[in-house]
Amino acid sequence: MIHALTAAASRAAEERAVAETGVALAELMECAGSAVAREVESRQPSGPVAVICGGGNNGGDGWVAARELLRAGREVSVFTSAAPDALTGIAGEAARAAVAAGVGVVEPDRELLEAGALAGFPVVIDALFGVGFGGAVRPPYDSWIGAINASGAYVVAVDVPSGVDASTGGTAAEAVRANVTVTFSAPKTGIILYPGAGLAGELVVADIGIGHEYLGSSGDPEIWDADDYRALLPRPAPDAHKNSRGRVLIVAGSGAFPGAAALAAMGAQRMGAGYVTVAVPASVVGVLQSKLTSAVVMGLPENPSQTLASKVTDALLDISREFDAVVLGPGMTVAHGAVHVARELVGSLDVPLVVDADGLNALVDTVDTITGRAAPTVITPHPGELARLLGMTPAEIQADRLVHGRQLSGPHLACVLKGAHTVVSGAGRQVVTLAGNPGLATAGTGDVLAGMAGALLAQGLDPFEAGALAVYLHARAGDHASADLTTLGVVAEDVPAYLPVAIRELDSTI
Repeated sequence: MIHALTAAASRAAEERAVAETGVALAELMECAGSAVAREVESRQPSGPVAVICGGGNNGGDGWVAARELLRAGREVSVFTSAAPDALTGIAGEAARAAVAAGVGVVEPDRELLEAGALAGFPVVIDALFGVGFGGAVRPPYDSWIGAINASGAYVVAVDVPSGVDASTGGTAAEAVRANVTVTFSAPKTGIILYPGAGLAGELVVADIGIGHEYLGSSGDPEIWDADDYRALLPRPAPDAHKNSRGRVLIVAGSGAFPGAAALAAMGAQRMGAGYVTVAVPASVVGVLQSKLTSAVVMGLPENPSQTLASKVTDALLDISREFDAVVLGPGMTVAHGAVHVARELVGSLDVPLVVDADGLNALVDTVDTITGRAAPTVITPHPGELARLLGMTPAEIQADRLVHGRQLSGPHLACVLKGAHTVVSGAGRQVVTLAGNPGLATAGTGDVLAGMAGALLAQGLDPFEAGALAVYLHARAGDHASADLTTLGVVAEDVPAYLPVAIRELDSTI
């Protein structure tokens, strides 16, 4: 596991390393710029290189890279709005050393960079802003970013593409589109969260000499490796039976959306649950039985709208005592009876619970029903659902997924904020999942995820662990499905079908 760093955490890591180890900032800059140069040499070993340098330390990294590429025999030109002699600090020192070594300097007239200024350069290094950027790109630098994007060159961004907020992933109207981003010491949160992640290209983390112990602390976003996920996989005992492998009750479905209940059941079964029961409105029992051959389907009283009637609440509370976890919400709708059922179950169930989709929509004006639960709970909102729960807009949620993702989380409550690079928050921790692809952006895949999380809760994982492992395996199943079926061709039913492939990839001994 490694931590992803916000801009503030990145600066703090450097400051601590300098204070406690005696390493100089200039040495770190030398290592950073040299790492960028090596990456350029490895990926684009020939042709002239343009380096776009700002006036700060990110620009200093660019000057070092320029000098090192010149030493490697490349033709290098640095485009800068500030004369090397006018730069101060270690960036100024790096600039003057590069000029002394023979690096060419271009200072555009009126500080504007024309759209065709970088024509003829097959490689462009973006060292304009770095982690210090926030807000809007002011003139003339919007023209500089426009010229980089118009160049058609292979673009290497230094630490963070210019115009991307290193902490939130938000982007300015003008932001660099990189082919690869060489980031230093640890990934920055702004290039693992969208939309910033979509501009970073391939992410390369370069070690510049800051020890792992300085790179993040408890509560900072985590990126897990395969070993972290593998350690959480349930492992059935040799003498396991269906009841010892987790019993899951799924309360879901309606006449309009019977498939949601079936998909949740498929997800729970493929995630290892030994016994799955689906409780649905009576009129859709036949539909569920035609789709599920190894799950129990229970028909319950319904309203004329083919949604659960409010009077089923007591029966469900009684039945739930026989199960190790309950999944609530997929396809239930927000009809009056279904809303009543959802509220009563969330407020009264004392077993582990996953609340998804309409189960969450039913709680919009009673969020304390979720936060007040003592039993283990996982909620799985997409940005629109979380926005409704928090009284915000989806755009506000997306503007800072880390901050808002943790708002409805706690010691026994995990929030799975779905979307590209899903954020799982709980127990004072956050993990960002980098797996997945747009093939998962299709109706029903979230229902599968809810069932998977329920199965993991039923098998003894805590909410944060269950959310994190379910999201990762769900994403990898989607990756395998897209590889075989194309991103355009994946449907929700493919995710549980490919889940065993994702599990085997993680651990072939299960």
